[in-house]
Amino acid sequence: MPDIEVKYQLDRSELASLNRLLSAVSEADDHPALDEHAWLDLVQGGRAGFAGLVARGAGEAEAVGYAQLSREAPPTGQGAGSWALELVVDPGHRGPGSTVTADLLGRALQLVAAEGGGHLHLWVSKPSPSHDRLAAAAGLSPGRALYQMRLALPAEERSELPVRPFVVGQDEQAWLEVNNRAFAWHPEQGGWSLATLQAREAQPWFDPSGFLLHEHGGRLAGFCWTKLHRHGPEDVGSGDVGESGDVGEIYVVAVDPDFTGRGLGRRLVLAGLEHMAAQGLPEAMLYVDATNRRAVKMYVDLGFVVNHIDRAYTGDIAAAGPGRTTS
Repeated sequence: MPDIEVKYQLDRSELASLNRLLSAVSEADDHPALDEHAWLDLVQGGRAGFAGLVARGAGEAEAVGYAQLSREAPPTGQGAGSWALELVVDPGHRGPGSTVTADLLGRALQLVAAEGGGHLHLWVSKPSPSHDRLAAAAGLSPGRALYQMRLALPAEERSELPVRPFVVGQDEQAWLEVNNRAFAWHPEQGGWSLATLQAREAQPWFDPSGFLLHEHGGRLAGFCWTKLHRHGPEDVGSGDVGESGDVGEIYVVAVDPDFTGRGLGRRLVLAGLEHMAAQGLPEAMLYVDATNRRAVKMYVDLGFVVNHIDRAYTGDIAAAGPGRTTS
């Protein structure tokens, strides 16, 4: 049984150990060990709603497993809120006889209960029957699914839509207004603050030349934010180079609700694909909710195919008494 320590802030040595774990897991799984939201919570740990659970073998200094909880506080008077959970386990500690994964999940659920409970999403990339069994044993059910879709570049179709690059220090407020209007329904992309956007601007991958804005009548009507993943060790935490090496991502694309119905979404995606092809990327990828049939159809029509599925296992965790408040 591993030793599991709950951390609300990580020092440099702990981050270094976790980076080594994340590198090993990302390489073994051909997929980032943490998604970007969780990665930023990790490197900026100590913020409200963050908790990291580090698993080590008895007497060992290196982490063999890691669970990360992020809490979204509810509006005042509207329940306990929701939690996102991700699990990272060293490939050598996943086989028969190892309890690292189950122990981390159990300890994370105990922590959620101690913090007042709430609705939990356990995110798993490329889920297998073993994930189904693990989740079911913990009282979680299969829920939301994300398609990762891919397309060889250059795309066959072209876009004639006029776009310009995002200007740091100038376009933040207009972009936030459009993003938050377009994604008012979305649990991760909606409700961004200036600090959220600036955290992305501070990342090594951020390049405003690939953050494309379309304006109409003096207003921001829509945008296509692209992200380039270059194959290399620097991509471990925040990228998804996948099987084919370098890949470009349609990171976020949206149209202001006042401008929907004009075919802007498709043309914005094409503008993003053209930008990535011009940078020499051989392939594009994106994530889309499996239930967003309109968007999925558009991407299929453009030639995208599903590469794999990420799934959230969900459940409502009952409160188990007072604990440390993280929100």
